[in-house]
Amino acid sequence: MTSSFPASTALGYPRIGPDRELKRALESYWEGRSSRAGLEETARRVREDTWRRLAALGLEGLPSNTFSYYDQVLDTAVLLGAVPARYRHDDDLTTYFAMARGAEGIAPLRMTKWFDTNYHYIVPEIGPDTVFSLDAAKPLAEVREARALGLETRPVVVGPVTFLLLSQAAPGSPDGFAPLDRLDDAVEVYARLLAELAAEGVGWVQLDEPALVADRTAAELAAVEAAYGRLGRLENRPALLVASYFGDLGDALPVLAGTPVEAVGLDLVRGTAHGVEALAGKTVVAGVVSGRDVWRTDRDRALAMLLAVRERAGRVVVSTSCSLLHVPYDVERETGLDPALRERLAFAEQKVAEVADLAALLAATPGRHLPGHSAPEDRPHPSRVRAAEGRAPYAVRAAAQAEHLKLPLLPVTTIGSFPQTGELRRARAALAAGEIGEAAYESMVRAEIEQVIALQERLGLDVLVHGEPERNDMVQYFAEHLDGFAVTRHGWVQSYGSRCTRPPILHGDVRRAEPITVRWAEYAQSLTSKPVKGMLTGPVTIVAWSFVRDDLPLREVVFQVADAVREEVGDLEEAGIRVIQVDEPALRELVPLRRAEQAAYLEWAVEAYRWATSGASEHTQIHTHLCYSDADEILAAIDALDADVTSIESARSRGRVLGAVGAFPRGLGPGVYDIHSPRVPGADEVEHLLTEALRTVPAERLWVNPDCGLKTRSYEQVEAALANVVEAAARVRERLFRDVR
Repeated sequence: MTSSFPASTALGYPRIGPDRELKRALESYWEGRSSRAGLEETARRVREDTWRRLAALGLEGLPSNTFSYYDQVLDTAVLLGAVPARYRHDDDLTTYFAMARGAEGIAPLRMTKWFDTNYHYIVPEIGPDTVFSLDAAKPLAEVREARALGLETRPVVVGPVTFLLLSQAAPGSPDGFAPLDRLDDAVEVYARLLAELAAEGVGWVQLDEPALVADRTAAELAAVEAAYGRLGRLENRPALLVASYFGDLGDALPVLAGTPVEAVGLDLVRGTAHGVEALAGKTVVAGVVSGRDVWRTDRDRALAMLLAVRERAGRVVVSTSCSLLHVPYDVERETGLDPALRERLAFAEQKVAEVADLAALLAATPGRHLPGHSAPEDRPHPSRVRAAEGRAPYAVRAAAQAEHLKLPLLPVTTIGSFPQTGELRRARAALAAGEIGEAAYESMVRAEIEQVIALQERLGLDVLVHGEPERNDMVQYFAEHLDGFAVTRHGWVQSYGSRCTRPPILHGDVRRAEPITVRWAEYAQSLTSKPVKGMLTGPVTIVAWSFVRDDLPLREVVFQVADAVREEVGDLEEAGIRVIQVDEPALRELVPLRRAEQAAYLEWAVEAYRWATSGASEHTQIHTHLCYSDADEILAAIDALDADVTSIESARSRGRVLGAVGAFPRGLGPGVYDIHSPRVPGADEVEHLLTEALRTVPAERLWVNPDCGLKTRSYEQVEAALANVVEAAARVRERLFRDVR
């Protein structure tokens, strides 16, 4: 073992490629247009370019095993041999992608949000009979790959406690079983991994334990102590860095301090240095450069924090607060941004340079104090709150809407977007480049809306959407039409697998200068006698999926956006749109990780949504949508949104939410079609899901819809799937009528 940790490091780095090279290679491979060898070569180049660039930027401690073809939690499941039998295939990559994306007749593993980020991870299944077995090929290969370039790296692996806490009990597990019950067995595999890495000459290994920054029970803390006591006492192993991020370790800090691990990583951007003196004698990897935002680091404040930690704990290493997976690659490519704004920004490359600069500054700063500075404290801000007037009671609204909309039992709708074709994307790029005019582009958008409306009418849907062909992204589109936002050209961030978004930069006060969506909704409604939904993104989600200014409380920024959404709702209603969907898929995502802070957040987040929607009349049906975010954990808050209809992910999680909804008092659409998998559900499968939903949701309040928008699917997949959804709804509807007769 070595006791010397490099003076500067990052806990992880983006892996999709600066120009989304991996995204394109993955999608080409999935579609059968390229070989496995081609995919692997692209992956190798991405890894090599990353290591070379980090070294060139002056980073001393280089991470490896942070690359992934899909998700690091899924990688860990493969590492531990925790692969359910139904996915196993002779080809390892086929097995891997079947777990992530599904296969013919086999649904994929559940997917949900990685803590309070917009990154999605694949949820492993662990049961009493899961056989753990080490497959260390990937981390070993990356160590060797980097070494061939003359670079030593630190393999990064999701730690055993976090891995098991984020897993779910495998189907058929006995009542009361929890994946953490298998800790001893899993830790033995980690021990074998460490032995193999030591034999490879690896000096340090990073085990990520972000689950420790949430509230943990005494039993869970005992599991931490047991796991790292066991691993720390191994005779032949690399030195261990246990990295936490996204908040304070709290009660877990003294537990880790009492184990034989050599280093502990602290998030000193979202967390504090409280209790850091307990780590005296260990290396503190101090995360003072934020991995979650795009603002330049306040060097004086960061240095003050580093010096305070050094005074109280001793050996300090400068680091990012978490992996840089959550930020874009390089702000210098954003030549279209206002120069004054760009000067305030730091993407992954700039953040790595900040880490290296701070490490040099810390080494050159004698003593333990920086005169005139202290560790940063939270500053209170005044907040302006809007009081939402209440709409009429739901029963009154439901009766008025039933009379006005005249919908059948089990109405079928979609969440909003239809496939974004290559032709649409090319036209949008050509418009941005000035190669085509606005009139030509809008003519193409209108033609696409016409096709989408015609397709839905032909399939027999009941509440239609215009398909959102004019939108590049459900948040970016609104950011482009609101004051206070800037958008990037190359600022891609991975959301899951090959899916990337370009989060807008919310840097000033938010205002709506003019209507944003009205003309497209109005045009779509003119093409059909069926109701067409106006489609809006909610205020919490717009803020959550942006990089947000840090000089105002988050709640105040959200209410500024809520003002703009409220104005848009009013204009849609005035234009004759009588079904308006205001999506809040990020409502669960922003819930604080500590229970003590959750009630206050949910109170103002719900109030912001109600402010945005409560101006609508009782005849206007307000929908909302939540997906892939464990929404069953905040059902009381979802109820408090007071939407007339809530659509929610359910197909991918196999109806998990239905076990929690109970007597949900308004319309509910538990998804029956997992759109994040290319597989097309059959009519029998959808009928079964609807039948199960009817055990919990009364037929008069049950809606039929996919789990999420259809943007990422092909028209061939969508048409086949929606035809089966409509057929299944018709079968169940007919059965209900027969039962009544």
